[in-house]
Amino acid sequence: MGLALVVVPILLAVAAGQAGWLQGQVPDDLGVQQGRLKPPSGTRNSVSSQADLYPEHPQQAYAAIEAWPWLEDDRGRAMDRVAKVLATEPGVRVLQRQDDYMRAEAQTRWLGFVDDIEFWADPHARVIHVRSASRIGREDFGTNRQRVLALRARYLSATETTTGH
Repeated sequence: MGLALVVVPILLAVAAGQAGWLQGQVPDDLGVQQGRLKPPSGTRNSVSSQADLYPEHPQQAYAAIEAWPWLEDDRGRAMDRVAKVLATEPGVRVLQRQDDYMRAEAQTRWLGFVDDIEFWADPHARVIHVRSASRIGREDFGTNRQRVLALRARYLSATETTTGH
C-alpha cells in the first residue's frame, strides 16, 4: 500500500504532462515594448537581463541575470548565432524570429512544463537581452537560470564555423 501512495501520484503527474495538461497558456504580452521585454514574474520562476529596470519588483534580485554580449557585427548575425545554439537544445523550439527578436519555448520531457524564452538584440547597448519564465507554478527551482546560463556558455563558445562565417 505504501509504495502505491508514491507510485500512483508520479504516474498521474507523468500522464498529465504527456497529455499536455501542464503546458500552461502562452502569455499574450510577450515581445518588446518600448525597448523592454516583459518584466520578470512576480514569483521565483523567471530570469531577465532587464530585471534591473524594475527595482521595486518583488523578485527583481532573484530574476536578475546578465545580458549576452553582441559577438557579431550586426544584430541579424548575432541572432543567427542564438538560433543555432537553440536548435541544438533538446526540448527547445523557436516559434518567432525577426532580425532583432526571437521567441522560443522549452518543454520538459516527462511532465511537459513549458517555459517561454525571449531574446532581443538591443542596438544601442549592443547586447542581447534575455528573459525566460515558466508558464505555470510559483517556483522553478532554478531551471530557467540554469538553462539560460548553459545556453549563454554555448553561445559564447560557438566558433566562427558555427555561425557560418
